[in-house]
This record gives sequence, structure tokens and C-alpha cells, in this order.
Amino acid sequence: MEIIRSSEFRQVYAIGAIGGHSPYDFRIAFYNDSPKAIVEGGKHVTIMERKIDTEIILSPLAAKELATWLSSHIQDYEKIFGEIKKPGTQSSNVQANESTHIMGYM
Repeated sequence: MEIIRSSEFRQVYAIGAIGGHSPYDFRIAFYNDSPKAIVEGGKHVTIMERKIDTEIILSPLAAKELATWLSSHIQDYEKIFGEIKKPGTQSSNVQANESTHIMGYM
């Protein structure tokens, strides 16, 4: 198999993802957050602006294969560099219900 990059190829760094699924596909939108100063009620206020840079749409099978691939690579990474910890967590045993949800469409 020959792998080539399309003329439209670009790399995007993302700090997070949101998305969801339907019976037909999985959607994952990748975003970055940055502070933005606005004037609200005569006061200067800083809000976080979330910019969605790209979205991918996967078949259920492709989503499952991506999850398996990503899990395998995370395990390999942690074997080399140590456990990936969420900021602000005391314990390395973060419960599944404490993770960020990415269900539902935008």
C-alpha cells in the first residue's frame, strides 16, 4: 500500500474533542480554547472562546477500530513515559464517570 498526503492535508493541534453518534456514524470535532476579552455591561470580562478546527465522521466499524488503535498507543506511551494523569486529580484511579463526556451532537 502506498500512503500519500492529499494536497488539502493539514495538521491540527487540539486540546479537546466533542462529538457524538447516531445509528449511522460517529462524529468527533476537535477544538482549541483561548481567552477572549469582551465588554459586558460596561465591564471588561474574559471568556473562553472554543474554536472547532475540524470534524471527522466515521462509520461505527471505523470508530471501533480507532478506539482500539488509540487505546493500544496510549498503553505503549504509558509504558515508556508513565501514566497520563488528568490535571487536578489526586489519585491515579480516576473513575470512568469523572471523565469528560463527548456524547451528543453539537
